[in-house]
Parts: sequence; structure tokens; C-alpha cells
Amino acid sequence: MSFTVPSYEQAPAETKTFFDQFKQGGGNIPNLYATIGYSGNALTSYMAYVRAQAKNTFHAREREAIYLIVSELNGCEYCLAAHTPSAIKAGWTEEDTLAIRAGTHPDKKWQTIYAVVRSAIDNKGAVSEALQQEFFALGYKEAALIDLFVLINVMSFTNYVFRLSQIPIDFPPAKTI
Repeated sequence: MSFTVPSYEQAPAETKTFFDQFKQGGGNIPNLYATIGYSGNALTSYMAYVRAQAKNTFHAREREAIYLIVSELNGCEYCLAAHTPSAIKAGWTEEDTLAIRAGTHPDKKWQTIYAVVRSAIDNKGAVSEALQQEFFALGYKEAALIDLFVLINVMSFTNYVFRLSQIPIDFPPAKTI
């Protein structure tokens, strides 16, 4: 099956609400969100989850970096294209975004977070005790580790939807590392 991005007219009623919100904000609904909107329930649930997780341990700048790590490890060109400008807007440089995605950022914090995310993705959620202790040595508590897993989940969902659908990327492509 081949996916196409649904138009406003093709979208379920629940999805049209999000189309309208994006239009009111001065833009169009991103192709990926529109595609998730084939299921009004999926888009409504996802958007509620994203909004709720914004209150977690990690602030916006950190969340954008984590989204880049997850998207890089999951091989999602769409989310890398969407979140690179968001990360830059949040205060990262383009060079920072590339280093974060590669796991080579000079800040030990970002090397550790990269290692935790990589372990979680590569090992179906498993993170060694030693790596957990390295994460906790940064000053984080258990809540932060759970919050990190929420961010991995949030981004993996959109990564997987793109990998499934292969819809057109409607952002400038991110540089490759």
C-alpha cells in the first residue's frame, strides 16, 4: 500500500480540528501529522501525549536534542528535517545538532543521554546498571529516566509512522552526519 497525505476534505472530523489549529497558527499541518490523522483517534491521542510530556524533566531545548538522537538512531529523515530547525530555534547551533546526533557532543551529559537512548532503542528498552548509574551521576533521578523513555516513545512513534508511510518531507532536509 502506498500512503498519500490526506487533504482537509479527506480527513476525519477529529483531524480537521488539528488542521484548523495549524492554519490559525499561520501554517499548514505537517504532512506527518496529517498522515497520522488518517486515524482521528491516533492524532488526538498523540497530540495530548505530546502536550502532556512537555511538562517532564527535560525543558524544550533538551527535548529537541533528544528528539534528534532518537530520530537519528531510528533513521527518520522526516523528523530530523523537522526537529533540526526546532533545535536551532531552541538555542542549539547546527554543529551542535550534528554532534548530538552522532553522540559526539563534547558535553558528557549529551554523550551519556545518547548512550542511554541508543541502548534503549538497540536493546528493546534495556539499559545496563552501569549506564543507568552514569545517567544518575549527572544529577538525574529515576523520574528523569522515565521521562527520557517517554520522549523516546513520543519520537519513535512519529519515526515509525514516517518509515511506514514514506510521505513527502515538507521541511528542508537535515545535514547528514
